[in-house]
Amino acid sequence: MFQLRCDCIYIRKYPCLHAPGGAESGKYSLYISLINLGEVLYIIEREKDLHVAQRTLAAVDQLPLQIVPVSRATVLAAAHVKARYRISCADAFAVATAQDYHCVLLAGDPEFRMVESDGLIAVEWLSRR
Repeated sequence: MFQLRCDCIYIRKYPCLHAPGGAESGKYSLYISLINLGEVLYIIEREKDLHVAQRTLAAVDQLPLQIVPVSRATVLAAAHVKARYRISCADAFAVATAQDYHCVLLAGDPEFRMVESDGLIAVEWLSRR
């Protein structure tokens, strides 16, 4: 999960992953699945407008964030997660990507509690405002 501030827009609900290693502070590498980026953008476009979504994408492109492409293996892993848990399809991609990259999922969405408690992934819980 990440918070992105772009003209008074706060994105707090969308999965982003982190693993020790890089990013701005030099301590973490940040990843987001292309599927989850699409989720962020469609919601912003629906709630605001296309121009705001395009500005958000431009801001995301400036972040020390690696956008992870979606492979066949990731699709199959996400399908397996979705079949076993009551989570959204996009959240299943976040879980599959966290597994692929051996990352901790930053999240505020309670949908991830079951996959965490079953040991599929580790979650760092963010407060929801």
